[in-house]
Amino acid sequence: MRVNGPLLVRYEGREYAPTEKGELQICKGEQISVPQEVHYVTRRELVETMEYIAGYSLYAYEDELRQGFLTIQGGHRVGVAGKILMEQGKIKSIRHISFLNVRLAHQIEGCADRVIPYIVEKGEVCHTLIISPPCCGKTTLLRDVVRQISNGTTWCVGKNVGVVDERSEIGGSYQGVPQNDLGIRTDVLDCCPKAEGMMMLIRSMSPEVVAVDEIGDYGDIKAIESVLNCGCRLIATVHGSSIDDIKKKPLLQKMVQEHVFERYIILNGKKQIGTVRGIFDGRGTRLFGEGGAVC
Repeated sequence: MRVNGPLLVRYEGREYAPTEKGELQICKGEQISVPQEVHYVTRRELVETMEYIAGYSLYAYEDELRQGFLTIQGGHRVGVAGKILMEQGKIKSIRHISFLNVRLAHQIEGCADRVIPYIVEKGEVCHTLIISPPCCGKTTLLRDVVRQISNGTTWCVGKNVGVVDERSEIGGSYQGVPQNDLGIRTDVLDCCPKAEGMMMLIRSMSPEVVAVDEIGDYGDIKAIESVLNCGCRLIATVHGSSIDDIKKKPLLQKMVQEHVFERYIILNGKKQIGTVRGIFDGRGTRLFGEGGAVC
């Protein structure tokens, strides 16, 4: 939704524009063109939508909004953009929200079937990093990897898994209870910063595997080092399109060079969201080739 712009819906790789009569018109052409007589979003509609999404308590989401999004029941994420207010060099809040990107989360059980044999070796889970551009299925894949490791598979017995769900996207928790199936041996810290959450889980829940989404800042890296030193296995995701991309990130470069991660799973969404472009071991040797949609 964009103020004074057409309302657009993306579904299964195609873009649609609802008309004033509520009909869906397909946006066609290599350079996507918008059909005539489609509905254009007014500021009032966008404000009303935002208030409804936040349960008419927008102030309760101020901390999340500073990061440019809020997560609602079910793990659905609503991205926002507008006028940024700064204070002492940091983002204080977002005002005059004029753009919304509503992403509907969904669970696909079994989407990790193809990758599980590659991230389990001799019954033990390998330290694994899932690398993916935005909107290419990394959280969906991570969710099912957690479920299968927790329940147990042909490849390994069920293990205690600790999930730090900073944005409520993995478990989609409501009042602390995951709405998505994360397995029978999984404990979740909902709405908890990753760095603090990883340490809390290690101290309190004795996980054998720790799973986190979208690592990247200094605190995350220090916490990951602690996880590894405690003997836990780690499964994490990060934005990128290749191992070379990760090598260019100063905070992750050292971990790649020291072969901390034993498996890299590269996703892309060119053919289909969740397509595995490749699976590599810690030294960059390809274990699985191009193609093969898992989500």
